[in-house]
Amino acid sequence: MLDIITSDALPVRHGFFTRKGGASSGIFAGLNCGAGSTDLSDAVAINRARVAAAMEVPLDHLIGVHQVHSAQVIAANGPLPVRPHADALVTATPGVALSVLSADCQPVLFADAKAGVIGAAHAGWRGAFNGVLEATLDAMESLGADRADIAAVIGPCISQRAYEVGAEFYETFTDEDPANSRFFVNGAGDRMLFDLPGFGLHRLRTAGVGHAEWTRHCTYHDADRFFSFRRTTHAGEADYGRLISVIRL
Repeated sequence: MLDIITSDALPVRHGFFTRKGGASSGIFAGLNCGAGSTDLSDAVAINRARVAAAMEVPLDHLIGVHQVHSAQVIAANGPLPVRPHADALVTATPGVALSVLSADCQPVLFADAKAGVIGAAHAGWRGAFNGVLEATLDAMESLGADRADIAAVIGPCISQRAYEVGAEFYETFTDEDPANSRFFVNGAGDRMLFDLPGFGLHRLRTAGVGHAEWTRHCTYHDADRFFSFRRTTHAGEADYGRLISVIRL
């Protein structure tokens, strides 16, 4: 059975899908939707079909992009012949399901129900730092949304207590804005712990979004429900599954 996390803040059909209820096995056990993984392609196809069915759209209307940790956004009005290199999607077209993949990065779903415009963004630290969240809001406004009416929800991602980083990472943020030090706390030795969802919420609220929240699920610390790139790396596993988050009008 699929396990889907939703938020009352998004008054349209959506879901942050967990790893439960899929056809994959082994290290990918469950609902791995990453075609770029080394999982069996047939298993990934079955998983994606189950997601499309849950969202009540044809499989070719489950739209995604080739994610590259950028601030690029595309408008999707229907099936795409190829997956463009981008990290966010927007649409005002009913029946088009926008999706992003993640495995510690932030999946962020957006909706302006009044204007009938939605968005989805993949926001790791680099994408968030380079403005993918603000770019998604801009793209939604180009379709008629008003950012004061947009709700944005950050789904399951890595939490601060699991996100250990070094001095160079810290300096990247504080060189850009000394106030970014608020998103770091001391870790073991000379390491620090970074608050990715806290940074994402800050960027969203500073950009003037009407409502922003995090579902408060940590991908690293709940292996039963979520895939995690960092947990896989620490375990010395060869690859990892990808979670999917979807929104549609």
